[in-house]
Amino acid sequence: MGTGPLAGVKIVEMSGIGPAPFCGMLLADLGADVIRIDRLSAVDLGFNVAPRYDLLNRGKRAAAVDVKSAEGIALVKSLIAKADVLIEGFRPGVMERLGLGPEACHAVNPRLIFGRMTGFGQTGPMKDQAGHDINYIAMAGALGGIGTADQPMPPMNLVGDFAGGSMYLAMGILAALHEVKTSGKGQVIDAAMVDGVASLMAMMMGLRQAGQWQNAREANIIDGGAPYYGCYRTADGKFMAVGAIEKRFYSEMIEKLGLSGQISTEQNDRSGWPEMRKKIAAAFASKTRDAWSAIFAGSDACVTPVLDMDECIHAPINVARSNYVVVDGVAGPAPAPRFSRTPGAVERGTMEPKADTRPALEAWGIAGDEIDRLAEAGVIARG
Repeated sequence: MGTGPLAGVKIVEMSGIGPAPFCGMLLADLGADVIRIDRLSAVDLGFNVAPRYDLLNRGKRAAAVDVKSAEGIALVKSLIAKADVLIEGFRPGVMERLGLGPEACHAVNPRLIFGRMTGFGQTGPMKDQAGHDINYIAMAGALGGIGTADQPMPPMNLVGDFAGGSMYLAMGILAALHEVKTSGKGQVIDAAMVDGVASLMAMMMGLRQAGQWQNAREANIIDGGAPYYGCYRTADGKFMAVGAIEKRFYSEMIEKLGLSGQISTEQNDRSGWPEMRKKIAAAFASKTRDAWSAIFAGSDACVTPVLDMDECIHAPINVARSNYVVVDGVAGPAPAPRFSRTPGAVERGTMEPKADTRPALEAWGIAGDEIDRLAEAGVIARG
């Protein structure tokens, strides 16, 4: 039983990849009791790593079930009957074909929150089409604004999968859990990544229509167009991140770079941007990243080192705030956000489904003799 703000909330998660498991991880971090239903047969999950490195499935119980058998579906339904939430990330129609669509699940649990994660949604002309993060952010207008002036550049799978997908599904689930207290009725959440990314684009869409955002890459203040908002190479081949948008922050940056009097104080005079960029680049190239980090430490210039995934774990801010936790010898992000009375926690690492099937089902109230019978019949893993 978790101790976070979602302690007591029970979630069934149909095993998958990417955004749906990440949503389950977020909720497990906050105390929800999540049991993921894995297939008995091996499934291509995209990465061949040992379970302990599969951070998206940490903190969950796991059960390997034959979901193509009638008894396997009956078992899953018995778990759904005890659950508050179901999470699935299949293409539209897959859960219905398994006999686990919303109508069938609400028949056994009318209060169930049925969370559905897809790329292009449950409806629309692209609902049955395969895709990945790059495709979803492309269709929502985000990818067109990311990259160099010459071509779009896909970011890591954060914008579509996890920001537009997982976070919006998690928000939807929390909102529905609040609403069900009043109505007593569950509902279906259609969380499409293309929808979530469209929502994330709200500020840029407004600025574009107000004439304050150019429809081109590296042409705007916060897309790499302005010389005071971007990354600069240092003497050791590393980088510093510069975000000196406000005038006083810009002035402090120029002073600490040793460029006072050598560079225009009219930071938004675009005609001066090429020369400004050249001088700022030359300054940063004169010292190492660590040297510049020391110079800008504690300042309001909005200049910080660009850390990689190995370095960030040991950065003073992350150490001081305990932003990473080590479970089973693997470092991962600590639960977020933080709560003053009911903090989240990583209750366990990622469980191997076949080994965890019996304890997971027992924890969810399935009788031992029934577990024995199902294992003997090949419906679940023997463990």
